[in-house]
Amino acid sequence: MKVVALVQARMGSTRLPNKVMKPIGGIPMIELLLSRLSQAKEVDQVVVATSGDDRNQPLVEHVRKLGYACEQGSENDVLDRFVQAGRVHHADVVVRITGDCPLVDPGLVDEAIRRFKAAEVDYFSNVSPPTYPDGLDIEVCTFKSLEQASQETRKLSDREHVTPYLRESGRFKTAAMQHSQDLSALRWTVDESADFAVIERVFLYFHPRTDFTWGEVLRLQQHRPDIFNINEHLVRNEGAILGTGQKLWKRAKQVIPGGNMLLSKRAEMFLPDQWPAYFSKAKGCKVWDLDGRDYIDMSIMGIGTNVLGYGHPEVDEAVRKTIDAGNMSTFNCPEEVYLAERLVELHPWAHMVRFARSGGEANAVAIRIARASSGKDKVAFCGYHGWHDWYLAANLGDETHLAGHLLPGLEPKGVPGNLRDTIFPFTYNRLDELESLINTHDVGVIKMEVSRNQGPENGFLEKVRKLATDRGIVLIFDECTSGFRQTFGGLHKLYGVEPDMAMFGKALGNGYAITATIGRREVMEAAQTTFISSTFWTERIGPTAALKTLEVMERLKSWDTITQTGLSIRQGWQRLADKHHLEIDHWGLPALTGFTFRSSNALAYKTLITQEMLTKGYLSGNSVYVCIEHTPDVVADFFAALDPIFMLVKECEEGRDVMGLLKGPVCHGGFKRLN
Repeated sequence: MKVVALVQARMGSTRLPNKVMKPIGGIPMIELLLSRLSQAKEVDQVVVATSGDDRNQPLVEHVRKLGYACEQGSENDVLDRFVQAGRVHHADVVVRITGDCPLVDPGLVDEAIRRFKAAEVDYFSNVSPPTYPDGLDIEVCTFKSLEQASQETRKLSDREHVTPYLRESGRFKTAAMQHSQDLSALRWTVDESADFAVIERVFLYFHPRTDFTWGEVLRLQQHRPDIFNINEHLVRNEGAILGTGQKLWKRAKQVIPGGNMLLSKRAEMFLPDQWPAYFSKAKGCKVWDLDGRDYIDMSIMGIGTNVLGYGHPEVDEAVRKTIDAGNMSTFNCPEEVYLAERLVELHPWAHMVRFARSGGEANAVAIRIARASSGKDKVAFCGYHGWHDWYLAANLGDETHLAGHLLPGLEPKGVPGNLRDTIFPFTYNRLDELESLINTHDVGVIKMEVSRNQGPENGFLEKVRKLATDRGIVLIFDECTSGFRQTFGGLHKLYGVEPDMAMFGKALGNGYAITATIGRREVMEAAQTTFISSTFWTERIGPTAALKTLEVMERLKSWDTITQTGLSIRQGWQRLADKHHLEIDHWGLPALTGFTFRSSNALAYKTLITQEMLTKGYLSGNSVYVCIEHTPDVVADFFAALDPIFMLVKECEEGRDVMGLLKGPVCHGGFKRLN
């Protein structure tokens, strides 16, 4: 029988790219592995099995230069890759070794092969159950069994991880060897940078020898645990459990503070350790993850950016034409003029417009202009308005302590302390609080959301408008979130109250970056007395997308559709709550609707919904940012899937342990710092 050791290796690792070619003491890791493995006496040939991806070309060239065979096959169907490589080299027996295990021990490999032959089985390993250190995994099987598995299984996980079908299907004779002591908690494999650091230290310790045995490494760990402790927190075979997006999220947190650019999109805000985190494509109200799984987005729809659904054909086509014509030049784009005129037309009280590309920028622009117009620094505000210094200064206490947080986890570190007492919060619908601030401080600007989780009471907006007018204060409505959700324009149109300035974002470009600050001429012209300017505020895609989005919105009356859909979703949640005798509170605009269980376990229940609905093909929690693609059929199917989860919540309210149902931690309830 010809025994071929197939080494599974590639350059495109999600968690640690190019790891197999990373040098240890100047020698690529794969070279060290192959050198050690080639000492196995029971192995007739060592072959590297990689994929046809162009990224693997340096690996292929290096392996062949060393004198080993290297076969290229499927990137994701690794089982087929093994079969094809085994067939080319006429293997009777295949030994599976992974390229991230450079401490592979040739003596242990020989022992596994001899015991495989003696047992006369189809499959033999030291991983089922695991008792050896992670990184010494050896699997031996007949080539005939490998071919049979490839012909029979259709499960993606079987094809990605090669051997699960051989172990678990019950169609093959299997056997295993176990160590007398369970050493499976020891981690000698390379999946992440901390793993690589450990392996690097091991080779450095034994340098210049590279033929040390696994027993010598074990004794080293027992006597020098400091060499091995930096990867103790990592989980064995996590790669077989985590999806591609989850692996990439772990990698992201090593190179991007917090992992990403938007706190609200952090995986921990949804389903820690389980959230797919990244998308490959999006269309309508459907999102595909990096592993090709698709989900109906009954969650936050890009944080409310896509009222018309993902990838609306008319908006995307307008953008494509812009790309073909050119997005930037020394000249200005004419679309910004057309868009300014359109926004003024929709809001006759306004006369001028300035554009930016994000909500935080628009808020900062508005504050700068308003302060310049009023000639006063101090701002009274209500609601959420972004990340800039002017806003976070509200969280500055005295010189050593923070004041109360506006949102959980928001810290003003890095905000100059001398901005303290320039911005003062007041509570929505509490006119007395606002009046007290104005009577106490020389306030020049009032900035607020028209509505978020509740509507105005007792003429609140009208009274704020009168107060601002009487005191000569600039009134700003932040409509970055609420704009174009319930009216064709600002939400303030619904209440008949006109501000001096307003900002729009999120829904304005249906997924393309564009924000607008509009205002009365006498206020907006103050922009000329200060410096507000940015190169990429002049690109063409944003205004083009906004113009087409407004055109489609007006034709479809999208604001009516999403409002009615949001109300129906709110009713659906209430019906389920009533059916299962649960108490919930509703909040948000109809098109940005959400609910909360009246329970001390509310956050755990939200996590449970996300966990269970993910397995059913939904992105879901306790809120829905509605788009026109959320049709009645989509909504009906969503509630059919959600019903049994409400029943689980009821069981937990009656005594069942919700933590026993969760497969990971509870989601974050605020913006916590991530390590």
